[in-house]
Amino acid sequence: MLYKEKYEEWLISEIIDNDIKEELRNIKEEKEIEDRFYKDLEFGTGGLRGVIGAGSNRMNIYTVSKATQGFANYLNKNFDNPSVAIAYDSRNMSKEFSKAAALTLAANNIKVYLYESLRPTPMLSFAVRHLKCNGGIVVTASHNPKEYNGYKVYDEFGGQVTDEKANLIINEVNKVNDFSLIKTISEEKALEDNLLQYIGEDVDKAYIDAVKSLTIRKKLVKDKAKDLKVIYSPIHGSGNMPVRRVLKELGYENVQVVKEQELPDGNFPTAPYPNPEDPKVFKLALEMAKESNPDLIFATDPDADRIGVVVKDNEGEFRVLTGNQTGLLLCEYILKSLKEENKLPKDGSIIKTIVTTDGVKGIAKEYDVEVEEVLTGFKYIGERIREYKENKNKTYIFGFEESYGYLAGDFVRDKDAVIAATLIAEMTLYYKEQGKSLYDALIDLYDKYGYFKETLVSFELKGKEGSEKIAKCIDSFRNNNIETLDGLKVIIKNDYKLREEVNVLTGEKKEINLPKSNVLKFILENEAWFVIRPSGTEPKMKAYIATNGKDLKDADESLDRLKNEVVALINEKLN
Repeated sequence: MLYKEKYEEWLISEIIDNDIKEELRNIKEEKEIEDRFYKDLEFGTGGLRGVIGAGSNRMNIYTVSKATQGFANYLNKNFDNPSVAIAYDSRNMSKEFSKAAALTLAANNIKVYLYESLRPTPMLSFAVRHLKCNGGIVVTASHNPKEYNGYKVYDEFGGQVTDEKANLIINEVNKVNDFSLIKTISEEKALEDNLLQYIGEDVDKAYIDAVKSLTIRKKLVKDKAKDLKVIYSPIHGSGNMPVRRVLKELGYENVQVVKEQELPDGNFPTAPYPNPEDPKVFKLALEMAKESNPDLIFATDPDADRIGVVVKDNEGEFRVLTGNQTGLLLCEYILKSLKEENKLPKDGSIIKTIVTTDGVKGIAKEYDVEVEEVLTGFKYIGERIREYKENKNKTYIFGFEESYGYLAGDFVRDKDAVIAATLIAEMTLYYKEQGKSLYDALIDLYDKYGYFKETLVSFELKGKEGSEKIAKCIDSFRNNNIETLDGLKVIIKNDYKLREEVNVLTGEKKEINLPKSNVLKFILENEAWFVIRPSGTEPKMKAYIATNGKDLKDADESLDRLKNEVVALINEKLN
């Protein structure tokens, strides 16, 4: 159906409410109408994500309810008397979308456990497992700008659905081709029929207790936690209550919160891009730090699954750590501490994504644990945790990705900034007791395991034209060979869409034993590499670049050179 026909269909529909119709009638530009209706908002492998607004290619009550009806049909086909847990964050319309999803599920005779107020994404993962549900939904767009919202689907194991289940759900969603097929009931009816139940303190307490149980050096924390000075920002999101609660219960009394960013606000007035990967979100925290001189600053994103860390370097300047740097520090600290406590498993495994630092491999070798790589997306780490438990062949220790996501323990199956906050506080406390800052510990890591440096470059390409440019650019990299970059030979080309590893020098091919994904990785000499892939959640193409130097200066310089060459090559193909 052409976009104009779909636009007119919404205007005459008896199901679409008058406010939505009015929003549509007020659109003056033809290109805006096209962008809202040229396609249906895709229910991808992780769910929905898009700009909030009226239209088939937008996040609204109708697109959310359509996705939920498809999910309900999947659940009823695959489970007897299914149940679902739902959580939502501070974004605009999150509460409304979660309520609409709950009532559609209830209308399909599916029991719904809905959090009574906003909660972090990892608490949804916990609730699915704790309440023995068959699925979960969290309404969030993570760290996207305020215009966005999203909807992620979880399986009965508490992880985001991976490819096989996602495709089954997508098929059901695609069958809901008319809004008249969507069921709903009133909240009163759902409560009366015991199809809707609100989640409260009992589940919160179980989660907080589980997080506290991950403390490794319990005596250190008990005796010294009060001495650690922390500044924390929830960036107007859902982390405020659980992060502060768990730190307080563990004895961290000296935690200051950035007041201007403390309360939930979907407009993110102090952080238009509410992402702890962006140093600008720390501006207010750094102004506070001039007065209080903290040992540690950290911030969590709106749905509190990611965390960013700021530490003071040897010149007294505050530095925002990269996701890879924080991941390396946590890996070393966790493995070292478990070994010293005689709790390090002999079959232990660290899981990282293919775009995450290779610096962890040296750490894992030091402690005789395995490193396993999975595709980009924490759902694949969650999937591996489940497989370890089922096969009883490995013990999961820690998982992380370069985009500021970390997880210890297995009671949550997604990245968890509440867990990460407690372990980062403990780690900082440990080094403080040794007379070291977290920055000192990082330099020690580099000196011991190698000077690995990484960066990420995003290319924003909006709308239909942008999607086509991204696809064309990646295909060009796929179909044409690159011989050298920054004077380094390209040795290996990994094509995850074809599931094929090619030795560029010999032509030898091997199968990649991972699911298909439109991602390319080029491995160069000297442990350098770069990866290109389309973003799964934003109108962007991403390039991940990594290198290794003789020292920090050499690593930084070689990273800059390699980045410049990769960016120039991408721009050439995009134009």
